[in-house]
Amino acid sequence: EQKYAGHAKQAAVVASQCHGGAYSGRYVIVVDDDIDPTNIDDVLWALRTRCDPEHSIDILRRCWSTNLDPIIPVSRKGLNSRAIIEATRPYEWINDFPPVVAPSPALERQVMEKWSHVIQGKITKR
Repeated sequence: EQKYAGHAKQAAVVASQCHGGAYSGRYVIVVDDDIDPTNIDDVLWALRTRCDPEHSIDILRRCWSTNLDPIIPVSRKGLNSRAIIEATRPYEWINDFPPVVAPSPALERQVMEKWSHVIQGKITKR
């Protein structure tokens, strides 16, 4: 939950540099508290709807990596770069950000009954 402007970015930078996230990591994606970070569909949805690449992605250079990383040239072994991605509602207008739209449970049941032979899985709610 964002508490102030810049909070999401600070969380991402900390996550990118702690031991578990730093060793050979490349991407850190921060999402709002209404997104399940363990659900890739939710995270991708947040990327598509809440991330403006020009303003929401930063690159950290010369970060700790591993010598086993195959994409890093031999001369740069041990270092890589990180993408810090904010897939969050902009704090400055968080209360005015468009609300999430989802089908009602009744409509979801109706659609699934009619189209379950076409739809693979369940309609994801936000």
